[in-house]
Amino acid sequence: MTTPPQMGSTAAAAATMPTGDVPPEHSTDAWTTQTRILTGRQLSVWVRDYSTLGQSLLFPALSMVMFKVVLGDAVGNATGQNSAYGTVPLVILVGAMFGSMAAAVRLNTERGTGLLGRLYVLPINRAADLSARIIAELVRILASTVVLLVAGLFIGFRFTQGAWAVFGIIGVALLYGMAFSTMVLALAVNARPAAPIVPMISLFSSVLMFFNSGFSPLEAYPGWLQPIVANQPMTPAIEVMRSLAVGGPITENLIKVIVWSVVLLGVFVYPALRGYQRAATDH
Repeated sequence: MTTPPQMGSTAAAAATMPTGDVPPEHSTDAWTTQTRILTGRQLSVWVRDYSTLGQSLLFPALSMVMFKVVLGDAVGNATGQNSAYGTVPLVILVGAMFGSMAAAVRLNTERGTGLLGRLYVLPINRAADLSARIIAELVRILASTVVLLVAGLFIGFRFTQGAWAVFGIIGVALLYGMAFSTMVLALAVNARPAAPIVPMISLFSSVLMFFNSGFSPLEAYPGWLQPIVANQPMTPAIEVMRSLAVGGPITENLIKVIVWSVVLLGVFVYPALRGYQRAATDH
């Protein structure tokens, strides 16, 4: 069948017509634009989930007060320092860790409902949704950290090193939280839908939570355990935040925080992207 001249010219014009302001799917512009939109979606879901919102903001603050009431005098007597300088950083990191598990549960729920598959077949940059989830986690950690720092003022936590130290504390929390969230999301998308991923991560997080310098000074642990406690991910982060608040050496522990974060990101970013692709296309 011969195409009429007018239809042929129209088709040719349509083929050469600019597609507007929509960037190519694999371009950096597409990634940044779509990440921003999908981050807004993640934050909207988080804000409307009142249970998760309360657990992210209120529960850590209540836990911090309880730690102070139960352990405050014992730690203070042992160290000669207000226990708030260990409790507040500890709870900030715990809030970042356990909050990321809610994001993993939500991801697996959307995987089960087929939402990931629907997003995957759209002309969306392949990394946009995953990066949006990580950025949304950073926003959550920022909000939680600010709330906990304000709450910490009521239990004796003070910023004695100036305003820049406050930003340093927040920066350490964000770096640690980004690395941990990436690890959790990578494990979530690579695990079988029925795998007990949350209980396993909770167990791992609980071990870290109870064996660090936020609960008690490093010297209070048995000698054979001290090197492990000193070099597990939470302890250097706690020590950096403590030093930023009350003064003390920073460099060595900050290097440890950066190394741990870079290692976790280096190990888990690619599995997170590959696992997300499999999770989206697995029916």
